Amino acid sequence: MTTRINLLSGPRNISTALMYSFASRSDTTVVDEPLYAHYLRVSGANHPGREDILQSQDSDGDRVIKNCMRGECATPVIFFKNMAHHFLQVDLGALKSMTHLFLIRDPRSIIASYARVRPKVALSDIGLNQQVTLYNSLTAAGEQVVVLDSGDLLADPPAMLPQLCQALGIEPDPAMLSWPAGPRPEDGVWAVHWYSSVHRSTGFRSPSAQTAPFPEQYQSILKEALPLYHKLHEVRLV
Repeated sequence: MTTRINLLSGPRNISTALMYSFASRSDTTVVDEPLYAHYLRVSGANHPGREDILQSQDSDGDRVIKNCMRGECATPVIFFKNMAHHFLQVDLGALKSMTHLFLIRDPRSIIASYARVRPKVALSDIGLNQQVTLYNSLTAAGEQVVVLDSGDLLADPPAMLPQLCQALGIEPDPAMLSWPAGPRPEDGVWAVHWYSSVHRSTGFRSPSAQTAPFPEQYQSILKEALPLYHKLHEVRLV
């Protein structure tokens, strides 16, 4: 039976590094943001490379969940890197019996990082409100849910990765600690716009290497985001 891990992250949460970590496992297939085209179609969001993304993927979210996320897999584990805010107008009931991994990060760091690559930042862009909504829905439905704070992972990857694997019901694998520099064949076409930092990496970087000055114009968004973050942080894997 295939273990299906549905990562529900926000942007700039080291989600791509975590995908590369899982891709280093010999028993795992990874899929990069299968609902991105669906999200762009439904939301109308004007992201970098929008037309290329819409042409590269099926933009019907329910069909993506049925054919991709619930489709056949040749490996014992399959890891879907998803953004929480991509789950717009889809049947969440189709996500039953997956393991849902919420990847969170202090919104101070998310906003600072996002502001470096986008001209404006809104609360909906960073995914925390959508993460809380999905967490509430999935836990109420009795689904298996794990919450991981990227700060904890970056502080001690050799300790946190085995703990994460145990929580997900898979065997720990030391290969998850590193990967070759450069792009991966699983990268979506949007990688050219978002993945330059992770393409230079060969493993998880220390938290100090991830910091950026906080843009003061986003203090109001931070005030809204912090209670959402703290709700999930309280139930994180420790």
